[in-house]
Amino acid sequence: MAAETKQTCYEGSSVQSFQFYLEHSGEHEAIMQCVHNVLPGEFQRIGAGKSSLDVLGVGSGGGEMDSQMLTLLQSTFPAVPISADIVEGSSKLTDNFKASVAKIANLQKIPFGWHIMHSEDYEKQVKAKGDVKKFDFIHMIQMIYYVDNLAGTIKFFQSLLKSNGRLMIIIEAANSGWDTLWKTYKKDLCVDAITEYRSCGEIIACLKSLGLKYDEHTIPNSFDIAECFTPSSQLGQRLLNFLTAKDHFEQSFTPEIRAGMLDLLRNKCSTEKDGKVLFNSTLKCILVHA
Repeated sequence: MAAETKQTCYEGSSVQSFQFYLEHSGEHEAIMQCVHNVLPGEFQRIGAGKSSLDVLGVGSGGGEMDSQMLTLLQSTFPAVPISADIVEGSSKLTDNFKASVAKIANLQKIPFGWHIMHSEDYEKQVKAKGDVKKFDFIHMIQMIYYVDNLAGTIKFFQSLLKSNGRLMIIIEAANSGWDTLWKTYKKDLCVDAITEYRSCGEIIACLKSLGLKYDEHTIPNSFDIAECFTPSSQLGQRLLNFLTAKDHFEQSFTPEIRAGMLDLLRNKCSTEKDGKVLFNSTLKCILVHA
């Protein structure tokens, strides 16, 4: 499919859907807890003895994570100059990121390079130019679902690491609720921006096949989807839209498929506790070595 017609990032109504999901799922908070536990020690190793540090965010969205990670890096190395390059296909989310940077004093000391394009277009551009900028820390948070060539993408970005650098990939865990739903209903769900659902299992297999060294950390998370089982609930419908990457869950599937998905969501993707149906949205943080 042509790059310009394939939606691989959040634009228009999907930006609102994504923000709604983040608010409801607590996903960013869970990721940030992992970042604050894991990255200080990693940053010490990455930056030891270096006179400058370069960071690349791939699929950074509105920059909520980047702002906190860059602030953490600054506090680890207060005297070391830091640069940040951002690759993000959504112009709307990039505008949100730029607006947030303007409000955070410490981030104004960091020169930002903005690349409003998909990761694979960035890869083509870098290869065409030939003068390859290398990075100490590269992160890809919840974006690797959208790339066409998984092994090629990982190999390319890992090749951009400087000595002691790390490539951080955050993705849904194997056998999480997302993994179960999207693999069970692959032919119904993998038809738009995501044509092949990947979880941590596929990433680890790919890293092993490439012979790359990595560390792995679990990010526990779950959120209540009880409203999904109340047909009149607007909240439930919005959650179902996001879980299935559709604008209208009700109109997108036959009654049989909807019933099957709801049964799977309740009985295989979630656990019930105190009247809540807690969807398993455990993530994995994978740190690939240079």
